[in-house]
Amino acid sequence: MNEKENVGIYQLENGYWGFRYTITVNGKKKDVKKNKDLNGNPIKTEKAAIKARAAALEREKVNRSFKPKMQRMTFAEVYQEYCEFGRSGKAYTTIKKQDSLWENHLKDKFGKRFIDDISVAEVNDYLETLYYTEGRAYKYVEGFLKMFYLIFGQAYSRNYLEIDTYNKLCVTKEARIKMPKMKTDEDLDIVAYNNEQISLLDAYFKGTNAETAFLLGCYCGLRINECYGLKWDNIDLKNGTITIDRQMQYQDGLIKLVSVKTRNGRRKVYLCQRLIEYFTLLAQERETCSNTLNAQRMQNQTIIEDIGGQQISSLELVNTLPNGKIQTLNSMKYHSRTIKSRFKIDFKFHHLRHTYGTRLAEMNTPTHILCNQMGHASGKVTERYYLAVSQNGIDILTRNLNKM
Repeated sequence: MNEKENVGIYQLENGYWGFRYTITVNGKKKDVKKNKDLNGNPIKTEKAAIKARAAALEREKVNRSFKPKMQRMTFAEVYQEYCEFGRSGKAYTTIKKQDSLWENHLKDKFGKRFIDDISVAEVNDYLETLYYTEGRAYKYVEGFLKMFYLIFGQAYSRNYLEIDTYNKLCVTKEARIKMPKMKTDEDLDIVAYNNEQISLLDAYFKGTNAETAFLLGCYCGLRINECYGLKWDNIDLKNGTITIDRQMQYQDGLIKLVSVKTRNGRRKVYLCQRLIEYFTLLAQERETCSNTLNAQRMQNQTIIEDIGGQQISSLELVNTLPNGKIQTLNSMKYHSRTIKSRFKIDFKFHHLRHTYGTRLAEMNTPTHILCNQMGHASGKVTERYYLAVSQNGIDILTRNLNKM
């Protein structure tokens, strides 16, 4: 066999054969290694490897002769294109988060770089620096990973990245960019309050300006934005349900009601008897105050923007005080500080949602029902509540063990 013929040919440990070659793409040399022929079959002999290499080189030659030169774009140019054409319909908070990550981090680090010059190793090193060296939260670093996937996907869709480069960055499981290995002490656990803590919180919130919000979080599992965006029109006491279709947000310093973030977030939540009785009394109190405190309510009301730009009165919101003053996301901050000081409980409103989900899971609520009540887009998220270890769950386990 001619020595020139087997240049770039080598045998693998498993007995099959592979080949390598070098091509020039946009003025840059690119090394290519293959261990399968053009049909995706393993290469069994040296002779077959020589033929496969020749066929691959011929295809590269044909592709280059017909394929127009790919336009080179910087990371910043691709992001600007995405902002202009690729994120219409995105939620306001999503856009703000993306812009924050770009302006405060990614622009200086990667903005001037050509998109096709950025390697998997560079991105992985950057994510590891954010997580291990700078001590950023794991969930926060995940936001950067999503941004990289987004920008590389935008570049590929606009023909600024070769398919092999894109696959290496975002598709091939073994090679693609990925999150750093999670620290052993990373706190991503479900936090559920035990019965004693719930009793303390229940007694604390009774009669306060945040009692309604507390009950909605604890016994309906609402997110805080959903809680303060709830309108009276969305409560059906006859059927014992509330419809979640909007949430409260601050946008450019203004309070607005906007659609929930995901399709699954739009849902019907069922009320326990305690809440049906509570909202029945609250509705009666609201009607009474509409007559006795009408002047105050008219003066204290806030006009806010509802979905679709419609202007509505804050008096339509469930979390409005009898005198007409609106309650917002910030209304819970004082109570969080007070509870921590008085009861030594690290109170976060979202942990009420965790408690709700964990309790229903402990009572063997079917997964698909709990998923619907929580408004999760994925059942995998819901399953975390069934895996969470709470004190109540431990008590159940202990009782079961004692019965053995």
